[in-house]
Amino acid sequence: MTATLVTLADIQAAAARIRDVVVRTPLTDVSAGHAVGDRLQAIGDRRGGPSCPPFTIALKCEHLQPMGAFKLRGASNFLLQLSRAERAAGVITYSSGNHGQAVALAAQRLGVPAVVVMPETAPAVKVAGVRRYGGEVLFAGTTSVDRRTRAEVEAAARGLTIVPPFDHPWIIAGAGTCGLEIVEQREALSAVYVPVGGGGLISGIAAAITQTRPQVRVIGVEPMGAAKMSASRAAGRPVTLERSSSIADGLLPLRPGDLTFAHVQAYVDDLVTVTDESIVDAMRWLHQAGIIAEPSGAASVAAVLQAGPPDPPGTVAVISGGNISAEDHARYLAS
Repeated sequence: MTATLVTLADIQAAAARIRDVVVRTPLTDVSAGHAVGDRLQAIGDRRGGPSCPPFTIALKCEHLQPMGAFKLRGASNFLLQLSRAERAAGVITYSSGNHGQAVALAAQRLGVPAVVVMPETAPAVKVAGVRRYGGEVLFAGTTSVDRRTRAEVEAAARGLTIVPPFDHPWIIAGAGTCGLEIVEQREALSAVYVPVGGGGLISGIAAAITQTRPQVRVIGVEPMGAAKMSASRAAGRPVTLERSSSIADGLLPLRPGDLTFAHVQAYVDDLVTVTDESIVDAMRWLHQAGIIAEPSGAASVAAVLQAGPPDPPGTVAVISGGNISAEDHARYLAS
């Protein structure tokens, strides 16, 4: 069966629906040059120069959403379309952290009971975030399959509506509002780099951008140890990795969604991978610019720095989240 892709009208409707509950995050220009350190120096050496010439990356600052990540867009769009009875009964989701916090916050604002199934390895700062927004936390294993299975059991037993983390048209349309903002905020736009976990964010952004500015390249970024979308594109169908490993805990699903894979096939120009080392380099560079990004959120910048100065200019990197403890952030910067 052919997947039905999210339309521009779907994304525009989501933007109107969530207008009062999410932040229109800034698109901030940050100059990069030899100050970013050894990695850019190495790029300059490869190109025959003493250092990498300065260039500018525009950062879409989704870490400035109220719960610190883009996930509030999709979660809000989903909950706002539930019936009164469904809201009264409550919702449940499964998440490594940011989607769970988003669902908990959106539910709190609407007076909806929320349950979040998280991995036993979830960062403490993300567990605390869910609880701070009134969500009930359950733990289940370490993989997205573990979490989904527990959520399905709880949903059936308690009459809860499942809020999928990425593979649903309402979630994708909500994420796509980020893409609408990018094209509205930047006239001279050539490429947009987006972190890829399950694929909800890049599906929405790519759908929005391709249907408004088809000449703009959309590039997905995965950790080298969790490149499930790259593997799926190579196979021509969604595939499941045997394992995934990266410091980017939000990008570790073993399998993309069927719907998100269809969107990537239709709208995404390229997929690239980055190492954990390059993600840490990007976190350092962002810190120099005054931005605290979690590893998942910094992956897009890692890919831009890896590629070197953009030609033509007009490159955007989406900082998808900033939920990281001060202790963990300091530890990465010191590594």
